[in-house]
Amino acid sequence: MRLLVLLLFCISLGANAQLTANKTEENRQAVFQEIISNPIQLTNFISEVRKNEEAKMILMKGHMEQMESGNMKMMMEKNPEMQENMQAHMQKMMENNPEMMQKMHSKILDKMMESVKGRKMLMDKIQSNGKMKEDMKAKMMQMMDQNPEMMKEMMQKLKGKMKNKG
Repeated sequence: MRLLVLLLFCISLGANAQLTANKTEENRQAVFQEIISNPIQLTNFISEVRKNEEAKMILMKGHMEQMESGNMKMMMEKNPEMQENMQAHMQKMMENNPEMMQKMHSKILDKMMESVKGRKMLMDKIQSNGKMKEDMKAKMMQMMDQNPEMMKEMMQKLKGKMKNKG
């Protein structure tokens, strides 16, 4: 009999704990909804998050995932004012940080080089810009001076083109 009473007591404790867990989750969801539905509370919450290093890192990670997934681009397209502000902010950051500008240019160049269309666009840009064209020629000459094998290859290609024309 004692065993039965003890068993019933344990079962009631387990059920009570489950009810408490469900109620806690419901309360948590209600608090979340309250915060995100009120712009002032949301701003205050974000302000508190920015005071905590670990929370800031989580927020930044989420932001980066949004940018990489393309969701941020869609959001910007729907909100031109936000897009303008973001572009102005990026421009300012790049002006203040030449290293960041170099990394961004490098990423853009890498992205362009991945596709035939991007490479063609880049070559057209170089050909239409006198300074870029001269810089590219100088760089090619420097590379061929440093790499005789490359120079041989280039000369053979040129000879092949000359034969085809003549």
